[in-house]
Amino acid sequence: MLIAACSSESTEDLTPPDETGDGDDGDNTTEVTYTADIAPLLSSNCLGCHSNPPQNGAPMALTTFSAVQSRASGIFNRTNNGTMPPSGKLPQANIDLIQAWINAGTPE
Repeated sequence: MLIAACSSESTEDLTPPDETGDGDDGDNTTEVTYTADIAPLLSSNCLGCHSNPPQNGAPMALTTFSAVQSRASGIFNRTNNGTMPPSGKLPQANIDLIQAWINAGTPE
């Protein structure tokens, strides 16, 4: 009886209906920007060393959009391979956010 109750060839119940009527199923992503997404991430994970002036032997400040934008691929590489921050690898969601920002063209 349980098997018969759970079997169905319909997939209608697998996705929630679009209740807005706009045809958007909610799968589109929001644009990642420096101001909204990357600056707060850097502030909480990088500016302890990469402040202005840099501290703890950091080679450069990452306090402005232009400084971060010009080093975006290096920032991604160092966070992705776990060398930065020195306290431990960032959560994958943060690394993915940096990559999405780069893929979007590093918008401010």
